[in-house]
Amino acid sequence: MSEPDGVDRILAQWATERPDLDTTAMGIFGRIQRIARIAGDTAERAYAEFGIGRPEFDVIATLRRSGPPFQLSPGALAASMMLSTGGTTARLDRLERAGLIARSPDPSDRRGVLVHLTDQGLELADRAVTAGLAEQQRLLSHLTPADQERLATLLRRVLKAL
Repeated sequence: MSEPDGVDRILAQWATERPDLDTTAMGIFGRIQRIARIAGDTAERAYAEFGIGRPEFDVIATLRRSGPPFQLSPGALAASMMLSTGGTTARLDRLERAGLIARSPDPSDRRGVLVHLTDQGLELADRAVTAGLAEQQRLLSHLTPADQERLATLLRRVLKAL
């Protein structure tokens, strides 16, 4: 057993006050939430080195992982990021002003627009994803590769069930 953490202290308080409760799920989700916050803050600091935040990173990373020619319609981009098109528009405006993306008419739809990474955006996306991934790996470095795979498998099973 490892050293108790802040979640263990909360669970101990519940065990004292409500010994009838099974707080196993509270412990798991409490830790997931705390890990997500720490990992998010760490990624945010990594992306700030490139003059962007997580919202902007999400856009350029989505375009980057879409493969050449690194372009999507605003609707496909919003769907991939699970955002409203309105929320996406504000991000696109900021990224376009920064020269990281450009909008162009969709040749297959006269009313449509395509969003694509500029050369500068492609280069920044690659640098930012590398930096963010290095930080994520650092956060997990105390786990063996086998433990990391086991954790990924368990989390995948929980997520799929939800």
